[in-house]
Amino acid sequence: MARIAGVNIPTNKRVVVALRYIHGIGPSLAQQIADRCNIPAERRVNQLSDAEVTQIREAIDRDFRVEGDLRRETSMNIKRLMDLGCYRGLRHRRSLPVHGQRTHTNARTRKGPAKAIAGKKK
Repeated sequence: MARIAGVNIPTNKRVVVALRYIHGIGPSLAQQIADRCNIPAERRVNQLSDAEVTQIREAIDRDFRVEGDLRRETSMNIKRLMDLGCYRGLRHRRSLPVHGQRTHTNARTRKGPAKAIAGKKK
């Protein structure tokens, strides 16, 4: 099992698919990394040599912000919005949808399970 950016990536998957297990790397970025390292698309992780794994690891560390750094940056951006007291920050603070979605119905993922209101039933 190869360990890249602090994540154990699965060995029996293709390199382009396995790289997506790293937080911050999606389909296009994984393809870009494989192209930079001259790794064919059909190559599997267990077929990679140690030099190729090292090359991938160095390319990711050098050019992309992934895993802990990305999570930290995202949380700092949210914290900054909350400290500013802007509309998006207030929505984050109240655990409500940030991007203009309706909240009368739906939004259960963001708001959590429904809370019963006393005296509502007649």
